[in-house]
Amino acid sequence: GAAPAPSPAAAPRLAPADRWRLLLGRENDKLPTGARRYAHALDELYGAGQGEGADGIGGPGGGAGQEGSFPSAREWSDELEALFGAEVREEVLGRAADSGRADVLAQLDPASVRPSVELLSSVLSLAGGMPEQQLARLRPLVRRLVDELSRELATRLRPALTGIASPRPTRRPGGRLDLPRTLRANLAHTRRLDDGRTVVVPEQPVFSTLSRRESDWRLVLVVDVSGSMEASVIWSALTAAVLGGVPTLSTHFLTFSTQVIDLTDRVADPLSLLLEVRVGGGTHIAAGLAHARSLVTVPSRTLVVVVSDFEEGYPLGGLLGEVRSLAASGVHLMGCAALDDSGAPRYSVPVAQQLVAAGMPVAALSPLALARWVGDRLRGEPR
Repeated sequence: GAAPAPSPAAAPRLAPADRWRLLLGRENDKLPTGARRYAHALDELYGAGQGEGADGIGGPGGGAGQEGSFPSAREWSDELEALFGAEVREEVLGRAADSGRADVLAQLDPASVRPSVELLSSVLSLAGGMPEQQLARLRPLVRRLVDELSRELATRLRPALTGIASPRPTRRPGGRLDLPRTLRANLAHTRRLDDGRTVVVPEQPVFSTLSRRESDWRLVLVVDVSGSMEASVIWSALTAAVLGGVPTLSTHFLTFSTQVIDLTDRVADPLSLLLEVRVGGGTHIAAGLAHARSLVTVPSRTLVVVVSDFEEGYPLGGLLGEVRSLAASGVHLMGCAALDDSGAPRYSVPVAQQLVAAGMPVAALSPLALARWVGDRLRGEPR
């Protein structure tokens, strides 16, 4: 096998001129043979053929067909670790994957790569066309990214979702003691102590328990998976997993392009959900809403959230008819023009205006803003 890459301490001493060549990415053909491997690693760190830091391949003075073959992803990842350490190596590998280089995926260390939605989006996009044998090697990486991002999102959303478990008073022990109700129920049972203090004797304690299942709420996420919606699909899946853990809230997940697919059974496992989703195709929002309408049993306790850019690819009358029907039944509607951390609006304004007139508010929401909206509805706060 090949000899292990030298540590930075074992690197040969370089003349000042060679150090400048490495720094500027110029005249690599004049570098000592042992130093050219460092030039390749620096190209991966700072960019190749794109100005400062480039090696000039194909550019002025770079020549044609005279450079050594560019190292494999495994080789230059080893060089990066030897020269800059494991942390920088993982950052560069992640950035390369983010830019669409499938050859680096096998080199990413699931335990140390920095999780981001951008990296997860790139990995899922690259994994889409892979055979199962290669995909199996990627699953630990995707699992780590999904788990870390879900945990971070849950931490941020939890405050917006507190207090919506719908407790109700009961005399039957088993839940948490409801102290305010217990005091009110036992004001007649007071006793004065020898030291002058008055205490309430809780002869009839009141406990809290969850509401019956018939009072539960249903959330139906209707998610556009046409080609322009990659980041929002990931945020939608992660958000659905968090909301799926809310007591008294049943979360459904529908995806649509020109067809509607119900992935509700995958909500608890966002990794499985994301590996199942195929982004691409046209946009038929009306079909997604029609499927959502078929899931409604108690309209006043149903939330339907559409995540889309609202570029409907079918006659608009069908979409507006579905919105009017849902709104008239009493369903709580919300259109999300974006579902990501930036919340930057990217949607068809003319269509959105007609949807608002038909009864569905449209806003650019982050996952936190959506969680607040859901929490407000479940607490019974005004629309």
